[in-house]
Amino acid sequence: MMEAFTYTANPGRVIFGSGTLARLPEEVGRLNLSRVLVLATPQQEAEGRALAERIGPRAAGVFAGATMHTPVEVTERAMERVTAERIDGVVAVGGGSTTGLAKAIALRTDLPQIVAPTTYAGSEMTAILGETRDGVKTTRTDPKILPEVVIYDVDLTLTLPVALSVTSGINAIAHAVEALYARERNPVICLMAREGIAALARALPRVKADPQDRRGRSDALYGAWLCGICLGSVGMALHHKLCHTLGGSFDLPHAETHAAVLPHAVRYNAAAEPEAMAAIAAALGAGEAATALYDLARGLGATMALRDLGMPEDGIDRAADLALENPYWNPAPLERPRLRALIAGAWAGDPLA
Repeated sequence: MMEAFTYTANPGRVIFGSGTLARLPEEVGRLNLSRVLVLATPQQEAEGRALAERIGPRAAGVFAGATMHTPVEVTERAMERVTAERIDGVVAVGGGSTTGLAKAIALRTDLPQIVAPTTYAGSEMTAILGETRDGVKTTRTDPKILPEVVIYDVDLTLTLPVALSVTSGINAIAHAVEALYARERNPVICLMAREGIAALARALPRVKADPQDRRGRSDALYGAWLCGICLGSVGMALHHKLCHTLGGSFDLPHAETHAAVLPHAVRYNAAAEPEAMAAIAAALGAGEAATALYDLARGLGATMALRDLGMPEDGIDRAADLALENPYWNPAPLERPRLRALIAGAWAGDPLA
C-alpha cells in the first residue's frame, strides 16, 4: 500500500543545453528588466563583465564581491548598489556563493533572479538561503528566495577544475541522499533522487578522466539539476545541519565539507532508514550506501578529512554542541556521544569499517 504523501512543485523556468547562455538577453527582456546587476565572485569578475556586455544596455553594472557562506556584510554592500542604482533584477553567474548572494538580495527586495550555474551545487533550484553572521550560519526558506530562471549551459562547466567538479558533484549527491529519507519525501522526489545520484555517479569519473568530456559534463549538470530539485522540495536532515554548522563556524569550504561528512552522516542514519539506504546503494551500483559514498568520493580525489580542510581538533566538541542547538529533523535520534563520534570520524577522515 502506498504511503500518504504531499507533493508541492516549486515554480521556475529551466533552460538546459549547450550554448544556452546565448538566451540570457532574451530572458532579461522576457522579465521586462531594464537595470540588471550582474553578480560574481572576485575570481569570476571577468565572466561577470562578459555577461554584462552580452546583456547590453539593460545591464546596470557588476558586483563581483560574492563569497562563501553568504556573509551578511557582503549582502549589505551589494544592497547599497541595488538601492543607489535602482536595480530591478539580478543575474548570477558562478557557484553556490554567487547564487547565495542573489537569493539574499531577493529575500530583501523580491527582485527577479536569473542564475547561470558554473558548478553542480544545485542551490539554484531551491527557496533556501544560508546566511552567515558573526560566524554562525542560519538557514531561511521563503518563496522570494527561489530564482525565476535558471540557465544550465554545459559549456560553462567545461573549465570547472576537476577537484571542484568532484566536490560540488558530491555536494549535489548529498541533496538527493537526504531527500530519500526526508520527512516530506514523496514518490516523485524519490524518483528524481535516485536518478540524480545515478547520473552524477556515472558522470564524475568521466569528468575526472577527461574534463572536456561533454557527455560526462552534461550528465553531471543534469544530475545536479535533479538533486537541486530534491533539496528544494523536501526537508533536510543531519548531514546538511552539520555542514552548515561546520562551514559557518570554522569557515570551511562548502562543497569539500559535504564530501567529507556525507558518508559518516549516512552511516549514522543507516539503521533507521534501510529502504533509503538500499535505494542509495542501488543508484551507486554498490552493496552498502555509506561505504560506497566514501569510496566514490575518495576514489575521485576528494579530501576526506575535515582537519585537512582547516577544522581544528578542539572544534569537534563545539561542532557537536552547535549541531544540537535548533536541530533539523533526522530519522535517527540525535545523541551527543554518537554525534561527536561522527564528527570526530569526519575530522580524521577515517574510512568506514
